[in-house]
Formats: sequence, C-alpha cells, structure tokens
Amino acid sequence: MLFWSALLFFLFLTLNIAILPAFQNQQIYQPLPDAKPLTKEQKAGKALYVANGCIACHTQQVRGVDMDTPFGSRPNIPSDYAVNDRTDFWRNTANLLGSERTGPDLTNIGSRQPSQDWQLVHLYQPRAAVKESIMPAFQWMFKEKDFLEKGDVEVKVPPEFLKNKNKKIVATQDAMNLVAYLLSLKQVKLPEGVAPVEFLYKQKEKKAAAGAASNLPDGAELFTANCATCHQATGEGLPGAFPPLKGSPIVNGDDLDVYVNIIMTGYTGRPGYGPMPAVGKNANFTAEMVTAIMNHERSSWGNTGKPVDLEKVKTIMEKIK
Repeated sequence: MLFWSALLFFLFLTLNIAILPAFQNQQIYQPLPDAKPLTKEQKAGKALYVANGCIACHTQQVRGVDMDTPFGSRPNIPSDYAVNDRTDFWRNTANLLGSERTGPDLTNIGSRQPSQDWQLVHLYQPRAAVKESIMPAFQWMFKEKDFLEKGDVEVKVPPEFLKNKNKKIVATQDAMNLVAYLLSLKQVKLPEGVAPVEFLYKQKEKKAAAGAASNLPDGAELFTANCATCHQATGEGLPGAFPPLKGSPIVNGDDLDVYVNIIMTGYTGRPGYGPMPAVGKNANFTAEMVTAIMNHERSSWGNTGKPVDLEKVKTIMEKIK
C-alpha cells in the first residue's frame, strides 16, 4: 500500500507540475508573426551545435539585466522560443538556453554578426577573428585543398594562421550547416504596437532623467558590439579577410552617402576581401546609432575625419529607404 500510494502521488505530481503546464504553455505562447522555422540545413547545424557541446559555453537567453544589452535589442520573451520543435521523440533540446557565458550569448548573433565569411574564419580559427578568444578551433570541419573545385566555399584565413600557405581552406557541409544555424539566430521583431520589455538600465534612466533630451548613443560601445569582430578593436581589420578602417579614405572622407550606404546595406566587390553584409539593416540601426558609429570611427586610431551631423545622416537614410 505504501508503494502504490507513493507511485500514485508521484504520477499525480508529474502530471500537474510537468506535463499539463507544458501543454498549457504550448497553447498560450505562440510564435511571433515573423518567426520562421529552421530550414533543413539549419536543423542539421543545430544538431551539430548540440553534438559539439556549444551549449556548454554559449547561452541563448537575453535577460533584462544591464550586462545583457550587447547581446540583443530587447530581453527575450517566451514567444521567442515557441517556434522550436523537439530534437526527436526522446530528446527535448529545442531551447538551448545554456547556463554559462564563457563565450558571448548567441541569441542575436545572426544580426550582430551576419557575415558568413567571418563566421567561417571564426569557426576555423577563433584567434584569427578575435585575438583574445579561448574558443577551440573547429578545423575538422574544413578541408585543405591544392585547388578549388566548382561549388567549393573558400575560407579567407589570414596567412599567419595557415599550416600550409600553399593550400586552400574549404568549408565542409558540416561547417556550412553550423554557420547557417548561427546566422538563423536573430531576435524576431515584435508585432506593431507591442512594446518590448525594457532593460533595467533603461528603466533607471527613465526615472533619473524623465523628459530630458537624449544625446547620441555611445559610438565606441556600438562599434564593439557590431563592428569590432571583423574590423578589430584596433581598426586594422584582418589582411585577406576584412578591410581596415584605420586610415580608410571612406571613413575619413566627405562622401557621407557612400559611408552610410555601406553601413546600412553592406558592400560587395572589393578585391582581396569578403563581402560586407548589411549590418545596419540587420541590426535595425537608427540614424543616431549610425552617426555615433561614424563619429567614433572618424576620431579613432589616428583618423582625422570631421564630426558627422545627425541631420545629414537622417537625410541619407531616408533616401536609402
């Protein structure tokens, strides 16, 4: 009688604490309107993400605390995860929230770092993209070839990180799938009229300076969060992969139309470098954010560009729209 009583009590608790709430959550929390299910390649990449233990160092949950502001435009809500499916019947690793930030949170990495070239370089040799990185190199996902074949995706690794400088580094399908999954990680825009949960620092700012005129955001912080992984904190870029901003005629020049267009819509075709994605468009940059980044770049690393006027940037961005 003791055994059966304990078993029935256990089943009752399991049903009411675990199973029924799970079904209720599935009914209450629906995917956001613009949320997209993973493609076949992205699902394969997610399986590789799980198999290689990426969750041990990376989270996918932007919290409302101040320290999480570089990882997303807003704190996450339950609906952000409603689009996910079970890995299979036995395993429910759909929401890879993680518990440790040994590496940065990846919730919005697809918008924060949308360059496929950068992602492949970083996967092959993290130190080539981020000098201080402690992430292991995933070089088994790449092949060394003497010549490129049709359909090969070459990885533009800086020469100092190549074991054999006469070989070409080519991404395998596993590498492409994993990068496809990482690039799919983007915070979905909330429906029109729905206000996002605010970060704590914004709530504090409202109380401390209600009604006060806001200045431009911190250009250095925006650069670090959105640009430094490719162009480096020194502004020197990576030879053969990402161009330098230090001494750049575009950065220091007076043609602001070209400058703003590159930030917002990207650029393709510069010999010796991979294409730049539409960082500004993907990250929903405002005119204030673009102005702050430009002024930071034009006044850093010995650059001598004149400060950029916010109204001029607004006019250019209106043309782009």
